[in-house]
Amino acid sequence: MSAGSEAAAVVGGTTAAPAAPSTTYSSYLELGTVLRAQHPRTDAHEELLFIIVHQAHELWFKQLIAEFAELRRALADGDTARALQCLHRSGTVFRVLIGHLDVLETMTPGQFAAFRHRLDGSGFQSAQFREIETVLGARDHDVPLRYPEGSAERKRLRAALGAPSVFDAYLSYLALGGYRVPAELLDRDVSRPLEASPELTEVLRTVYRENGVATRLAEGLVDIDQLLQEWRYRHVTMVARTIGGRSGTGGTAGAAYVRAGLFKTMFPWLWAVRN
Repeated sequence: MSAGSEAAAVVGGTTAAPAAPSTTYSSYLELGTVLRAQHPRTDAHEELLFIIVHQAHELWFKQLIAEFAELRRALADGDTARALQCLHRSGTVFRVLIGHLDVLETMTPGQFAAFRHRLDGSGFQSAQFREIETVLGARDHDVPLRYPEGSAERKRLRAALGAPSVFDAYLSYLALGGYRVPAELLDRDVSRPLEASPELTEVLRTVYRENGVATRLAEGLVDIDQLLQEWRYRHVTMVARTIGGRSGTGGTAGAAYVRAGLFKTMFPWLWAVRN
C-alpha cells in the first residue's frame, strides 16, 4: 500500500474497515430466498430431491418462456441469426430438463411412497408448462380455467392464447422473405387453432426445396417439438417406474394421464410436409 493510501485508510488514529461490496454472489442470486424455498413435509430423505428437481424444472420453464418470446420477436423482425440462437438455446434447455429426470429416477418406488401421501399436486398442473405449450401453438381455452379467477396464472395463459404463437411468427418471417403465405393465415384470429391448408403445405414445400436458411429455422422448430415429445416420454416412463398404474397426485390418472398427450405435436404442418 502506498503512503497516500495508508493515510486515507486511517481515520482519527484508527484504521477504517474496507467498504463491503454493494452486490455479492449471494445477494445477486438471492440465494437466501432460493435456498430457503424447500420445505419438505416429512422426514423422508428423498423428499428434498423431489422438491429441488421440480423447482429446477420451473426455473428452466421460465427461461424457455423468455427464449420463445425472444424467438417470436426475432422472427417478426426477420432476424435469422438471433432466431437460430434462441432455437439452439431452447433445445439445450430441453436436454437439461430431460437430464433432470435421470436424477429423479434414482428414487425407488418405496422412497417416493414415504412422502407421496403428503403431495397435493401434479407436475402437469404447472402453469408455466401449459404456457410453453400455448406459446408454441396449443389452443386449449379450458386450460386457464384450471387456475383461480384473477390469479396471475390465469392471466398469463389467457394472454398467451391471445398472442401469435411461435409458428405464427415463423409464417410472418416467411412472408417477410417474399413467400406467398395466405393472407387468411397471417391475419387470422390467433386465439383459434391454425387450420392446415394445401396453400400452407405448398409454401412449406417450396421453403424446403429452395431456402436453406428458412429450412434450418423450420428444422429447429422440429427439434423443439421432438425434444418436447422426448421429455414427455421420459416423464411418463418415470411416473410408471415410480408409481406403476396407480392414480397420480392432484387427482390425475397417473401414468395414463401423462401418456394421453405423449405424441401431441406442436408443429404438425412441419411434420406433414415430409409426406
